[in-house]
Amino acid sequence: MTTSISPTVLPKVDAATLTARSWRFSRTLTLAVFLHLTLIPLLLVAMIVDPRVITGVNGWIKPLKFAISGAVYGATLLWLLTFVQGRRRLVSGVAGVTGVALIVETALISMQVARNTASHFNIATVFDGVVFGIMGTFIMLLAMANFALTVALGVQRLPEPVAAAGIRWGLVISLAGMMAGVWMTSGNLPPSSLAVAQTGERMTIVGAHSVGVDDGGPGLPFFGWSTLGGDLRVGHFVGLHGLQALPFLAFVLTRNWAKRRFSQRQRVALVWIGGAGYLGLTLLLIWQALRAQPLIAPDATTFTAAAILAATIAGATLMVFGGGMRRAAQPG
Repeated sequence: MTTSISPTVLPKVDAATLTARSWRFSRTLTLAVFLHLTLIPLLLVAMIVDPRVITGVNGWIKPLKFAISGAVYGATLLWLLTFVQGRRRLVSGVAGVTGVALIVETALISMQVARNTASHFNIATVFDGVVFGIMGTFIMLLAMANFALTVALGVQRLPEPVAAAGIRWGLVISLAGMMAGVWMTSGNLPPSSLAVAQTGERMTIVGAHSVGVDDGGPGLPFFGWSTLGGDLRVGHFVGLHGLQALPFLAFVLTRNWAKRRFSQRQRVALVWIGGAGYLGLTLLLIWQALRAQPLIAPDATTFTAAAILAATIAGATLMVFGGGMRRAAQPG
């Protein structure tokens, strides 16, 4: 059951009051956030006392990353849902589905680490296949909940145009980031699985984060993103965090200094420029990964595309800034 929370202003409240309000708004999603926050220090300890290695890295790094991202994602959704008006069933459904999906996903990943085996793409045994199937189902439900919220806030009139633009762009970009997960399981077989398939034997791995190389090879510290091939987790990570980046940009542009310097139309334009640029970066990173190219080793084509994107965004921003300077120079 949910209750209404005014989203227009962030009041100065202590942690206990904020927790109580969140609990009244959605118990399931609030519980998911706090469970993930509680897991973070426990998983940090597990990394130290249990240095088991799964797919080339400390096994507990993966549930730790999901605990951090789950807490951030859940808290952000909790806040965004307060903007939805007159759709209590939708709010309750999105909050409930998201909370349960986050809990199930992180719990199953942690369980598989405790079993000393991989969680994603693992069908080595019937049990492993069932676990991966359950994870995939709940991630799809989470994406559908995100999409439902995107549509609801896309058609609903929001009182602050700058904030509205940031929220809507953030939701759209997060959906683009989620799409990277589809490619991980849709035909992106690692070389080892392709070799097994060619022999007619049963595969034990049915997808991969990396493109062109097997998961578990050399990668960036903590993140594990491949330094030898493409890695779809890069675009996935960047896209998902558009959910925080674009609303934060809008928040900055609703401060008094921005209002004095830029008109509302200009500030909305800046959010649109930021949103288009961030979406372009997300798609560029996914495209780079699909071409089996490491993040840290872009080729001339990728570099050119990134330069064009950066120049376009910079040019558009300078145009708005120029208008803002002219406005600030006007008397009165």
